Amino acid sequence: MTCERVRVIVVDDHTVMRAGVVALLAGEDGIEIVGEAGDGRAALELVERYDPDVALVDLRMPVLDGVGATAEIVARHPRTRVLILTTYDTDQDIERGVEAGAIGYLLKDTTREQLADAIRSAARGETVLAPRVAEKLIARMRRPVQDPLTARETDVLNAVADGLTNAEIGKRLVITEATVKTHLLRLFAKLDVNDRTRAVVVALERGLLRRP
Repeated sequence: MTCERVRVIVVDDHTVMRAGVVALLAGEDGIEIVGEAGDGRAALELVERYDPDVALVDLRMPVLDGVGATAEIVARHPRTRVLILTTYDTDQDIERGVEAGAIGYLLKDTTREQLADAIRSAARGETVLAPRVAEKLIARMRRPVQDPLTARETDVLNAVADGLTNAEIGKRLVITEATVKTHLLRLFAKLDVNDRTRAVVVALERGLLRRP
């Protein structure tokens, strides 16, 4: 984001819902709606045309769904952050959205204040998850403690031990920040820890890291 005003496109195939979101954000300082689309393919055209800071994207849409649109936006226009806003909170939907590269996942029962704050956070490159979504994602990824770390999870953990941020880890491993977050949540569950520092400590104790 290169200016104080956050430029947003709203993508939802339900016209009334889309109009409601636009109206909801109309009075928010520092947020400007620059375009609307009813499907993922039209969303890509808007991103090409307006280069928005944030794309607010529904999950299930015709022509190209939210997951497909998210993956293409992230690949072709990495400056635009994708924030999923949907009614669907199944484990599979959540994980697919995050894996596609969405920086956040919100549900449509979010308040105006929460939505506006999430948009601003997303524009700054911060991950945003609705509390219920975060709980489901962690539960989905939880595995028995004895489960071994995958090679990619080990790569991520070594990068954490090197003091890298999620963004820096993504650049080192050539993956999105959202995918880094996914790997972190999985290895946290396997190691039965809740933060990065504890993950490194436990991994060192178990001999899972390359450093002595």
